[in-house]
Amino acid sequence: MSIRRISSGGEFEAKVGYSRAVVAGGFVHVSGCVGVDRATGDVPADVTQQCRLALEIIGNALSEAGVSFADVIRVTYMLPDAAEFEPCWPLLKDAFGANPPAATMIECGLIDPKYRIEIEVTALAG
Repeated sequence: MSIRRISSGGEFEAKVGYSRAVVAGGFVHVSGCVGVDRATGDVPADVTQQCRLALEIIGNALSEAGVSFADVIRVTYMLPDAAEFEPCWPLLKDAFGANPPAATMIECGLIDPKYRIEIEVTALAG
């Protein structure tokens, strides 16, 4: 079985030792993504802006793996405050459209309190 690792160059990939995504066994596993503006390194305070940026990072990883949001079969949302999940729903509906994956939302602490949402996905590989 071949394994392909994809890096986005995010600061924690090198610090912690993980890949943004791994393509293996017919799946694309995308690591949890937080809402960081890759051009500036800024983290907006607003959960919906962080959600938008996290989805952008995920979309880039999926694209590099040769798939799209339409191929996602599982998504996990992690938020420190469950009340902030609902404002993200329109963005999530737009991202997944007519191909909604199985989903779980977990209320938990994230690596840094400035992060309001983290999203990870698993997709079928091409």
